[in-house]
Amino acid sequence: MYLKSLTLKGFKSFASATTLNFEPGITAIVGPNGSGKSNVVDALAWVMGEQGAKHLRGGRMEDVIFAGTAGRAPLGRAEVTLTIDNTDGALPIDYTEVTISRTLFRSGGSEYAINGQTARLLDVQELLSDTGMGREMHVIVGQGQLDQILQATPEMRRGFIEEAAGVLKHRRRKEKAVRKLNSTSANLDRLGDLISEIRRQLKPLGRQAAVARKAAVVQAELRDARARLMADDLTAATLALESEMASAATREEQKRHAQDRLDAARRVQERAEADAAAAQPALTRAQEQWYGARALRERVATVVSISAERMRHRVDDEPAANSRDPDELEAEAAEIREQEAGLSAEIEAARARLETAGAERARLENEHAAAEKEYAAQLRAIADRREGLARLGGQVASLRSRLEAGDEETERLAARRDEALGRAAEADRQYLALESQITGLGEGESDLDARYEEAAATVEAARARVERCETERVRLDQRVATLTARIEALELGLERKDGAAALAEREGLGVLGPVAGLVRVEPGWEAALTAALGAAAESLAVAGLAEAERALVLLNAEDLGAAALLVAGEPGEEQERPRLVPPARYLDELVSADPPVAGALRRQLRDTVAVEDLPSARAVVEDHPRLRAVTRTGELLSNWFASGGTGGQQSLIELQAAVTAARDELEDARHEAEQIRFAAVRAGEELTAAEQDAGAALARLNESDAAMAALAEQISQAGQAARGARAEADRLATTIEKTRAGRAAAQDELAVLEERLARANDEADLTEPDSTRRDELAVAARLARQDEMDARLALRTGEERARSLAGRADSLTRAAARERRSRIEAAARAEKARREAAVAARVNQAATWLADRVEETRAAADVERQRADAERIAAEAALAQARRQARDRAKELDELVEGSHRDEMARIEQRMRLEQLTEKALTELGMEAETLMDEYGPDKLIPVLTHPDGTALTEDDEVPEPVPFDREEQTRRARRAQRTLDQLGRINPLALEEFDALNERHQFLATQLEDLKKTRKDLQDIINEIDDRVQEVFTQAYADVERTFGEVFPRLFPGGEGRLVLTDPDDMLTTGIDIEARPAGKKVKRMSLLSGGERSLVAVAFLFSLFIARPSPFYILDEVEAALDDTNLSRLLGIYEGLRKDSQLLVITHQKRTMEKADALYGMTMRGDGVTTVISQSLAD
Repeated sequence: MYLKSLTLKGFKSFASATTLNFEPGITAIVGPNGSGKSNVVDALAWVMGEQGAKHLRGGRMEDVIFAGTAGRAPLGRAEVTLTIDNTDGALPIDYTEVTISRTLFRSGGSEYAINGQTARLLDVQELLSDTGMGREMHVIVGQGQLDQILQATPEMRRGFIEEAAGVLKHRRRKEKAVRKLNSTSANLDRLGDLISEIRRQLKPLGRQAAVARKAAVVQAELRDARARLMADDLTAATLALESEMASAATREEQKRHAQDRLDAARRVQERAEADAAAAQPALTRAQEQWYGARALRERVATVVSISAERMRHRVDDEPAANSRDPDELEAEAAEIREQEAGLSAEIEAARARLETAGAERARLENEHAAAEKEYAAQLRAIADRREGLARLGGQVASLRSRLEAGDEETERLAARRDEALGRAAEADRQYLALESQITGLGEGESDLDARYEEAAATVEAARARVERCETERVRLDQRVATLTARIEALELGLERKDGAAALAEREGLGVLGPVAGLVRVEPGWEAALTAALGAAAESLAVAGLAEAERALVLLNAEDLGAAALLVAGEPGEEQERPRLVPPARYLDELVSADPPVAGALRRQLRDTVAVEDLPSARAVVEDHPRLRAVTRTGELLSNWFASGGTGGQQSLIELQAAVTAARDELEDARHEAEQIRFAAVRAGEELTAAEQDAGAALARLNESDAAMAALAEQISQAGQAARGARAEADRLATTIEKTRAGRAAAQDELAVLEERLARANDEADLTEPDSTRRDELAVAARLARQDEMDARLALRTGEERARSLAGRADSLTRAAARERRSRIEAAARAEKARREAAVAARVNQAATWLADRVEETRAAADVERQRADAERIAAEAALAQARRQARDRAKELDELVEGSHRDEMARIEQRMRLEQLTEKALTELGMEAETLMDEYGPDKLIPVLTHPDGTALTEDDEVPEPVPFDREEQTRRARRAQRTLDQLGRINPLALEEFDALNERHQFLATQLEDLKKTRKDLQDIINEIDDRVQEVFTQAYADVERTFGEVFPRLFPGGEGRLVLTDPDDMLTTGIDIEARPAGKKVKRMSLLSGGERSLVAVAFLFSLFIARPSPFYILDEVEAALDDTNLSRLLGIYEGLRKDSQLLVITHQKRTMEKADALYGMTMRGDGVTTVISQSLAD
C-alpha cells in the first residue's frame, strides 16, 4: 500500500488544480521557504480527517481555502483528493485503488467521499485506522512535532506506543465497560427499590381490580338491557311516524285529486261563463239584423208609396189639351214649400227623438252590462266566501292546536330550566370542592420533572453508546468479510495442481501434509525460510524413506507429475556450530515444526544463518565459510551459491504464513466483533432499561400531570357545566319568554280569526243572487234599441220625403213658367210624363217585389233572434250548474285541508318524541339511532353473557343459545343490574388496567434484575479480559520498540547508549515510559541535560523506533533533519534507507543529500501572484 497521487484545488496556496503523483520509495519535496511545501503536508492531514485548524497552521478551518491575491480572486471552496494504491489489501475495502476526497465550502459545509461515494468523517477514519494511521496522525511528522515528543510526559510517551500498537481501542472498550458497570450497579439499586415499591402496591390494587372486573360485567349487562329497551322504543316510534307519513301521503293524494276536481269544475265554470258571454253578442247581432230588416221594409214601403204617387200624378196630368193652369202650378208649388217646411220640422224632431233613443239605449245597455257583471261577481263572491270560511276555520283550529302545544312546551321548558338551575348549583359546589383539592398536587411536580430530565439524559447517553457500538460492529463486520475474502484468496494460492496434490489426496502413502502447513516461523522471516529451504519449501512431508520411495514409484507409474518430498526423521548427530555475533541468529532458532518433520527441517537449516541485510550476510559468510546466510527479504548468500532479487512468486510457506496471520487476525476480528456485539446487546439492554426508567419517570410525571389535568379537567368541566347549565337556564328562560310572547301573539291572532269567522258566518249569504233587475234591464235595453230603430226609421222616412219634395216647388214654378212660355211643349211634356209614369210603374213593381223579400228577411231575422235568445238562456242555466259544482268541490277540498292539518299536528308530536328518544340514545349510550336499532333492535336475538347468579361467562363455559327479545324480561334485567351496581359501591374504573400493567411491569423488572446481575458479571469478565489483552499487546509492543530503540540509538549516536525505561514495571496497565540517552563520551542520561541537536536526535530515534517496530505504509516528514549537521544527517539517511524497503516516505527538505537519496523530486515555487507552482522530476530518468 502506498500513496499514489494527491490533487489539490483551492487549498491554501494551490489556487489551480495541482496533481502530485507518487511512487514507492522516497519522494522529496523541495523549494524555498514560503513556497507552499508544508501545505502539501497539511493537505494530506486534512484529507485524512484532521479536524484541528491549529494543526493545519490556521486560526479557523476556512483558512485552508485560497484567500485570493492582488491578481486572483478568492475561491469559494477547497478540495483535496488522495489516491491510495491498495493492491496488497491493507485497507479493508474491496478495491485495489482507493480515492479519498474532502471538500470544504466557504459557507462552512464540508463533504467527504470514498471512491466517489459520499461518506462520513468516521468512515474515513475507520478505513485508515487499521493501517496504523489513527486520529493522532503519528505517521505525519510536521514542523515542531519533535519538540512535542521531547516535552511529552511518560504517560504521553506510553500513549504514542499504544497508538502505534493499536491499544487505544482496547482502552476505549474498557472505559465503556467500566461506565456500563457503574451504570449497571446503579440500575440494580434502582430496580430493587422499584420492585419493592411495586410489590407493596399490587395487593390493594388487585382487590380494586376484582371489583372493577365484576362492575364491568354488570355495567355491560345494564348497558345492553338499556340499549335494547331504547331500541324497542325507537323502533315503535319510527314505525308510528312511518304510519303517520303514509297516512299523510294518502291525504295529500286525496287533496291533490280534490284540487284537480275543483280546478276542473272551475274550468267548466269559466267555459260556461265564456259561453254565456258569447251568447249575448249573437243575440245582439240577431236583434240588429231584425231591426235592420224592419227598417229596410219601411224604406221599401216608402219607395212603393212614392212610386205609386208619381204614377198617379203622371196619370192625372195625362188629359190632352187640358194642361194645368200656371197659376194652379204656382199655388201647388207654394203648398209644396209649406209641406217641405213642415217636413223639415218633423225631420228635426225625428233626429232629436233618435238621439234621445240612442242615449237611452246606450244607458240601458251599460246598466245591463253592469248588472250582468255584478250578478257574475255575486256568484263568484259566494263561491269565494264558501272557500274562505273553510280556510278561516282551518286557521282557527291550527292556532288553537299551536296554543295547546305551546302551553305544553312552556311547561316542559320551565321544568328543564329548573333542572338546569339545579345542575348549575351542584356544579358550583363541585367546583369549589375540586379547587380546594388541586392546591396540594403541585408540590412534587418539580422533583418529578428533574427525575425525568435526568432519565432522559441517561437515555440519550445510552442511545449514543448503542450507536457507537453499532458503528463499531459494522466496521468489524466489514473487517471480518475482508479478512475472510483474503484468506479464501490465499488458500486458492495454496492449492497446487502438480504431483504433490495427487499424493496428498491418496491415503496409505504415509504423506504427512505440505511442509508449509507443518512449519511455523517468526513473522517477517517467511521469505528467508523459503530461500533457505529451496525446493523443500514447496514439498510434501512423508513419514520415512520407504514412503518416499512408494510415492515416487506411484508418480512415475501413473504419470501424476513431479513432486518434492521431505523425508521425516531424526536430525542425526549434532555438530557444534560457530557462535554468531548478534543480531545474527541461526535460522532454525526462528522456526518451529511438528515433531515428525522437526528433525528433517533442522537438517535442512543447520548451517543457515538469519541476518537483516546483505552486508551482514556477507560478513557471516566471510567469517564462517561453511555457513550460508539468508536475509529477512529472502536473499541467500554462501561461498558457493547466491540467490535473490524481486518479482518472484510467493512460496507456499509465505502463503501459509499469510493465511495463518490472516486467520489469527480474523479470529481477533471475530473476537472483537463478538465482544462488540455483546457490548451492543448490553448497550441495547442499558438503553431499554434507561428508556424504561425514563418511561417510568415520564409515567410518574404523566400520572402527576394526569392527576392535575384530571382535577383541572374536572374543575373545567364543573365550571363549564355550571356555565353551560346557567346558559341553558338563560336560554330556556329566553325561549320561555319568546314562547309566551308567541303565545300572546297567537292568542291575539286567534281572537281576530275567531271574530272574523263569526262575522263571516253571520254575514254569509250563500243563496243565489237576484237576476230580476238584470232581466228587466235586458228587456228595457231591448225596447230602447227598438225605440231607437223606430226613431231612426222615422228620421229616414222624413228625410226621404224631404228629398222627394225637395225641388218640386221650383219645378212647379218653372213648369208654370214654361206653361206660360209655351204650350207648344205640352205635348212633349205629356210624352215625358207618360215615360216617367212608366218608370214609376216599373219602380213600383220592383219595390213591391223587394218589399216581399225584405219581409221574408225580417221573418228569418226574427227566428234567428228567438234562437239566440234561447241559447243565451241555456248558457246561463249551464253556468249556474257549473258554479254549483265548483262550490261543492271547494267544500270537499276544505274538509281535506282541515283533516291534513290535524294529521300534521299528530306527525309533529310523533317526530318530537322520536327526536327526544334519539337524543337520549346519543346522550346515555353514545350511539346513533340507526346503529342502535340495527344492533339492538327487537328483531335481534340476545346473547347470554352471564350465569344465572350474575357472574360472567368464561372461555371454558358452554355458551347458551341466544334468546328472543322480551321487553318485560329486559326491564327486569336492567333493574337487577342497576341494583347490583349500587351494591358494589364506588368503583375505580382504571384499577383493572393499572393492576395488569403494574403486574406486568413487576414481572418485567424481576427479569431485568436477573439480566442486570448477569450483565454485571459479564462486564467484569470483559474488563478483566481487556486488561489482559492490553497488557499483552502493550508488553509485546513495548518490547519491540525498546529493542528497536536500542538498535536505532547507536546508529544515530555511535558509541552511545539509549534505552526505554518503564516508570512502574509492576503495573503494565498504567506505567509510563522514560527515555535514557547517553551520547558517547558523556555520562548524563537525563534528556534535559542534552543539547538541542542531541535532544532532536533522541526524539528522532524514539519516533523511528516506533516506525520500525510497528511499520505504517507511508510516512510524511516535514523538515525533520533541518537542524542536523552533516554527520548526523548521514546517520538519519541510513535510517531512511531502512524504512524505504517497507514504507513510502514523503520528505520535505532543504538538504541536498536528502534530495540525492530520493527516487523523485517535486519542486515548489511561488511567483508574485501568491500561487504555488509544482515541477516534478523522476531521478530514475
